[in-house]
Amino acid sequence: MDISLSLVAREASQGLSPGLNGFPRPAPPKTTKKPKKAVLFFEVEILDAKTREKLCFLDKVEPQATIAEIKNLFTKTHPQWYPARQSLRLDPKGKSLKDEDVLQKLPVGTTATLYFRDLGAQISWVTVFLTEYAGPLFIYLLFYFRVPFIYGHKYDFTSSRHTVVHLACTCHSLHYVKRLLETLFVHRFSHGTMPLRNIFKNCTYYWGFAAWMAYYINHPLYTPPTYGAQQVKLALAIFVICQLGNFSIHMALRDLRPAGSKTRKIPYPTKNPFTWLFLLVSCPNYTYEVGSWIGFAIMTQCLPVALFSLVGFTQMTIWAKGKHRSYLKEFRDYPPLRMPIIPFLL
Repeated sequence: MDISLSLVAREASQGLSPGLNGFPRPAPPKTTKKPKKAVLFFEVEILDAKTREKLCFLDKVEPQATIAEIKNLFTKTHPQWYPARQSLRLDPKGKSLKDEDVLQKLPVGTTATLYFRDLGAQISWVTVFLTEYAGPLFIYLLFYFRVPFIYGHKYDFTSSRHTVVHLACTCHSLHYVKRLLETLFVHRFSHGTMPLRNIFKNCTYYWGFAAWMAYYINHPLYTPPTYGAQQVKLALAIFVICQLGNFSIHMALRDLRPAGSKTRKIPYPTKNPFTWLFLLVSCPNYTYEVGSWIGFAIMTQCLPVALFSLVGFTQMTIWAKGKHRSYLKEFRDYPPLRMPIIPFLL
């Protein structure tokens, strides 16, 4: 028998089609399928930070899930604790984790234990600022126009004969109008909310001092500053310069953070001369803010304004020191010559 015919017969018996000239076709190469990689999921257990009671168990959580996403999952089982109220931490007494922290990058195993603390009812920063700043603007004007039941009936809706009183009202009003507009169009907040209870404390501070200052400055027995027009003009110049400086710093800080992000960068001076104070201090917006109120205190020569400036300076110094420490901790190349709020001193 012909060899080619025998090969064809063998192929046929094996279910193979014959090749060219009767020779067998080469066997097709064997394909090996790569096994799919198993997706590793995390299990997240959420306990109450105080009682250690198990509040929630989340199964099959993506490794790339952020703390913000875990908060949203937690809210589905506990709707009363919306994400803004939640503080999740690795230790019951530790620091709160950031919303942008990724689960697989945390020092936890595939079964992660997080501790929950309720931050209380929250309110947006925008609402807080609008409430804080609208109050002093309205309250001051009540005293300026001498509405009834403040100074006595014979002074109702009368006007002061001193120019400095009208100038002080203009400066005070423009300051808070500026703050309201900055809240709406300039500021970008790294945290969307704050505890609701804080609004009562903050409003008491701003509204109370506004009423106290306005009562004395607009009082029928108010007397102008000791050094007259020269003192008022100098104080007005200080106030205006510091207001412009404060606004310039707010704009510079706004440009550092794109809308919708929480990016943090080292602020540096720009072409605007008012920003050159960044060479010496970490928080020049507070420096200018304190300077504005010192100018206002010199202009009005009013003790309540001076006390308001002192209290404000104390609080802003605390904030400035905190931000300064944060900058030093976060950025290794942070300029070493800067002080928190006062150049070379504090």
